[in-house]
Amino acid sequence: MEENRYRETYHSINPCRCVFEKSINSRRCQCSIAHRFCLADREGVSCTVDLAQKRCQSLLTALRNSAIFAMRLTRIDGALPHGKEVKVQNGGLLGLQLLLEPSYQTEQGISDINQLLSQAIQRYQSIDAFPYDVIVKQIVRFEGRTRRVKAADKKTP
Repeated sequence: MEENRYRETYHSINPCRCVFEKSINSRRCQCSIAHRFCLADREGVSCTVDLAQKRCQSLLTALRNSAIFAMRLTRIDGALPHGKEVKVQNGGLLGLQLLLEPSYQTEQGISDINQLLSQAIQRYQSIDAFPYDVIVKQIVRFEGRTRRVKAADKKTP
């Protein structure tokens, strides 16, 4: 499927895209109000609650803005490169989880993004009041999947 055609079809069947789609597709996070679907050979994730999607968008925007310096960027003019976006999304959500539960084991991932965000808002009163300086530390620490090295790429002595 041609990429432009894929995007058009994707947007027509998924009008309320999950803003944490990369986290969910990385299998590190889940969400009780997300709906997974397949299109061609790819997976997509939609949000089933418009208000929750807007709330998550506010969080993601705040995470990106807080992590600009830590990600060695001067500004963000749209989408981040895939690897940096995965780092901001997963690291940010894990950082938020650790704020609420300091003994949390990060390798467990996040079981429900919607519930996590609700609990954090209840504790801190608003997304703007989250301690982003602490969350950004987890974004910096987050390690994505390691690249697999092909046998042909390995150097022999």
